[in-house]
Amino acid sequence: MNSDAPRIRTEVQVMFFDTDCGGVVSNIAYLRFIEIARTQLAEELGLPLAEMRKTQRYPVVVRTEIDYRRAAKLGDRLVIDGWLDQLQRARFWCAFRITRPADDALITECRQTLALIEMPAAKLLPLPADWEKYRARTSSA
Repeated sequence: MNSDAPRIRTEVQVMFFDTDCGGVVSNIAYLRFIEIARTQLAEELGLPLAEMRKTQRYPVVVRTEIDYRRAAKLGDRLVIDGWLDQLQRARFWCAFRITRPADDALITECRQTLALIEMPAAKLLPLPADWEKYRARTSSA
């Protein structure tokens, strides 16, 4: 993880709909938390939601790798850190860590591969030219 790469930090509180009957966060809820962080990271990269709707160009998840380290529970306040991790010509990777500040617990680590797609043709696009400034900053480029 390179500290110069675009980064975001956001917070969520675990709600009833995030948990199972035992009050433990279900695995799908973590992906929703990551979706929130990834959307904010896209804005940092110059891909705001309104612009995506206008241009019909979207970052699309191709692969998700997630490691569940500890369980989060109903009422927990969690922090999601996200950053641009790696760039290629037409793919990029974002990484995420979910922690619980109350006890400094690492809850989840995630890495996603994405591509830019133009709809409705589902045409694969090269990454924006202005992202070249991030290439030297990402940890595995």
